This record gives sequence, C-alpha cells and structure tokens, in this order.
Amino acid sequence: MGSSSQQPHDSLPNVLIVDDSPDVHRLLRARLRDLNVNFINAHNGSEAMEMAKELNPAIILLDLDMPDIDGFEVLRKLKDDGSTVNIPVIVISGLHATEDKVTAFDLGVIDYITKPFELSELRARVRSALRIQMLLNMLSERAHVDGLTGLWNRSHFDSRWEEEVAASLRHSRPLSLAIIDIDHFKSINDIFGHPVGDVTLQTVAKVVQSCSRETDIACRYGGEEFVIIMPETPPDAAVKLCDRIRNTLESLTWPQMPERVVTASVGVAGCKSTPKLDALEWIALADQCLYRSKEGGRNKTTFAQVDEASAPRLADAG
Repeated sequence: MGSSSQQPHDSLPNVLIVDDSPDVHRLLRARLRDLNVNFINAHNGSEAMEMAKELNPAIILLDLDMPDIDGFEVLRKLKDDGSTVNIPVIVISGLHATEDKVTAFDLGVIDYITKPFELSELRARVRSALRIQMLLNMLSERAHVDGLTGLWNRSHFDSRWEEEVAASLRHSRPLSLAIIDIDHFKSINDIFGHPVGDVTLQTVAKVVQSCSRETDIACRYGGEEFVIIMPETPPDAAVKLCDRIRNTLESLTWPQMPERVVTASVGVAGCKSTPKLDALEWIALADQCLYRSKEGGRNKTTFAQVDEASAPRLADAG
C-alpha cells in the first residue's frame, strides 16, 4: 500500500512502560527485547497520559504505585478519554491485595501481574496481549478499507475529513480536497463487462495512490469516484498533484481494451489558511468543481479556494 501513516499498513507496535523506577524500565526493555516492539518510557502518570494520547501505543504496562498520579487514576483517565479508551493495559504492580486487583479489573485492565514477576510468564502474557490487539486492529482496519481497490473506504473518509477540517480551522493551516471521477466509466462496464470495469477501478486506484504523497489520504468515495484529502496543501499544489494523476492515467494502455483511453475529471477545493466553509460545504464545493470539469469537456481539473470563497475555475494545466 501507500503511506505508512495514512494507508493500511504493518509496523512495529509501540509498548508504553509506565513506572517510576528506572531499574524496572531497564529490566523490562532487556528481557522483552525479543518481542519486536518499540519501547516508550514514562516515569509518572502525567507523562503516561501525554504519551498515550500522542503515540497511541499498542499496549501499556502500568505500575500502580507512583508519586504524582497513581496508576488507578491513570486508568480512570485513560478509560474516560475517547482517544485512549481502547488501549489495552497490563498492570505490573507490587500491590497484592485482592481489592486492588478487583479495582484494576473494574477499571478495564486486561491483565494484572504482581511484582516480583517471573519474566518468562510476563513475556508470554505481553505477547498474548499484543497478538490479540493486532487481530483487533486488523479487524478494525479492514472495516475501513475498500475491498476492491485496497484504498480507504467512504466510512474512513467521512471520519478523517471531519478531523482534518477541524484541524485546519484550529491551526489556520492549508488543506485541500480532490474528488476524482473516471470519465465515461459506465460505457466501460456496458461495452467490455463488469470484470474489466473492476480492473479499471483497481488500476485507477493504484495511479491515485502512487501519485499521492506520504501525508495524503486517498479513499474510494463510491462507484467510480475517488477522493484525496491533502493536509498542509494549498489548492495550487493540490491541482499539480491531480494533474499528475490525470496525465499518468491518460498515458496508460489497457490490454483488455487496447483502443480505449481512460481519463478522469477532477474537482479541487482548498484553502491556504483558515477555511470559510464547514466539512459538508467544502465537499459540495469540490463536487461543484468536478461538475465544471465534466461540463468543460472532461479530463480537466477545476479548483476553488475555500478561504477566499472564490468561484470555481479551470486550472491552467487543464
């Protein structure tokens, strides 16, 4: 697939170790190094909360007896926060009392290991927790992946788009959205059959993904339409990327239909700083630009600036 940060991917999981003892950190890192994970250290509860939110670890190994915020309060905060509620937590604690264990499980931990611990047992429990979390992540990720093209699906787009528009508004940063529609796609299905239509969609998806950058979020929007969310990208830069997609697509040869040239029309709506439209209005403006590209003869890119409320216009390269 494409970007490690934006597309479905495989990467080393992060394991957050939360303990006020440097010796415990050194011991765990040394004895669990064969698990093929990235270890992150937090030495108090406040640090743990910041790292959990920022890095979204695959699992947290949490001590309960800490000086500033104890482990029970860290657990409460983790489970009360929507961004950290699903991170599995294994308690590694010197507290042996039954009521402490019951409280921890009531707060949502998946395992409770008492100190001093047997390292082989700890390794097995952590490995098991990581395996379960990996399977859950795979199931969750597949629910957001389009089965035909392998790009993110409409559900993923809907959630990410809301987030990116909010971030653009909050930080006054550039953001662009492109809607890409395959020209005359229905005739491909009608003349050459739906299997060829599926191959066409898969090939276009590969072109979209290969031309996109690491930070871009490419999705199948539905039918023969694709969308690209482009964070930190003003509309003029977005137009260049979309024209690269159009030109690459137009240059392809198709073994199943050798005399056919496949093209796409594109609508781009973007801002250089603070947007003046909400997420749905922004999509509507990009869709209006796409309509102008279709009306203008197809195989064109039309764009508008959200922060200037400008009328859609054809890109110079269109």
